[in-house]
Amino acid sequence: MTGFGRAEHASDGMIARVEIATVNRKQADIHFSLPREIAALEGDLRKLVLEFVSRGRVNVSINLERTSGSAQSLGLDSARAQALEAAFQELSAVLDRPIKPEASDFMRAPGIITFEDSGWDPEEAATAITPALSSALANLVEMRTAEGEDLKVDLFARLAILEDHAKVIETATPKVVERQRELLHNRLRDAEIEIDLNDERLLKEIAIFAERCDISEETTRLAAHINRFREYLESNEPVGRSLDFLCQELNREFNTIGSKANDAGIGQNVVGAKTELEKIREQVQNIE
Repeated sequence: MTGFGRAEHASDGMIARVEIATVNRKQADIHFSLPREIAALEGDLRKLVLEFVSRGRVNVSINLERTSGSAQSLGLDSARAQALEAAFQELSAVLDRPIKPEASDFMRAPGIITFEDSGWDPEEAATAITPALSSALANLVEMRTAEGEDLKVDLFARLAILEDHAKVIETATPKVVERQRELLHNRLRDAEIEIDLNDERLLKEIAIFAERCDISEETTRLAAHINRFREYLESNEPVGRSLDFLCQELNREFNTIGSKANDAGIGQNVVGAKTELEKIREQVQNIE
C-alpha cells in the first residue's frame, strides 16, 4: 500500500529527521538512506520497520544534524599558516616596508582554521533516530489505514457482485445433472441405438457421467471462500497474502464449474464472476 510518514526527534545535541515512503509490492522490500557512520544501526532499524510494515517497498531516509552549541572540534593546518606568514614576509621585502598579517587574515584564509565534525556515534545517534522512526512509522500506518478503509469498501461491493454470480450458479446446480442426462438420452435416441436400461455397465457409465457434471461441491466451496474473504476483510491483522490465496482458490472453483457444467447460462455467470474476480485480485495486491 502507498503511504508517507515524517517525523523528527532531538537528543544529545543532534536532531534526527526521518521520512518513510511506501509503494505497492507483494513482499516487504526495505531500503535505507542514512549516514555511512551509522550503517551498523540498519539491522535494528529494519526490525522496527517490519513491526509496522509486512508488505510493500519501503524507502526510509534518515538525516542527522548537530544542534546549535553542540561540540565541534577545531582543525588547524599549521603548514598553511606558516606559508601565509612567509608570504607576508616576502611581500614586505618586495615592497621594502613592513607588512604584518592580522588575526583576521588567518581566519579568512581558506583551510587554515576549520571546524571539524566529531562524527556520529551509532549508540548516541540511535537515541534520536529510534523515536523519530517510530513516530514516522505511526504516521505512515495512519495514512495506510485510511487507504485500507477505502479499499475495504470497494472490495465489499465487488464481493457482493461475485456472490450474486455464485448464487445464480448455485440455483442452477440441481438442473445441471438432469439436463446432461436428458442430453445423453436424446443423443442415444437420435443415433437409433437400442439400450437396455437394466444394463449395469450402462448404469455405471451414466452415474460416472452424472458425477462429472455435478458442481455442487464447487458451489459449496465458493460460498465458504466468499465468507472467509469477508472475515479477512474485517480482521485487524495483515491479510494481504491470505486474500491473494483466496482469489486463486475462487478462480480455481469458477474454472472447474465452467468446464464441468457445460451450460450456457452458468458459463455466462462464470465469465462475469471471473471478470469481477480479476478486479478484486488487482486491489488485493495493494493490501497489507
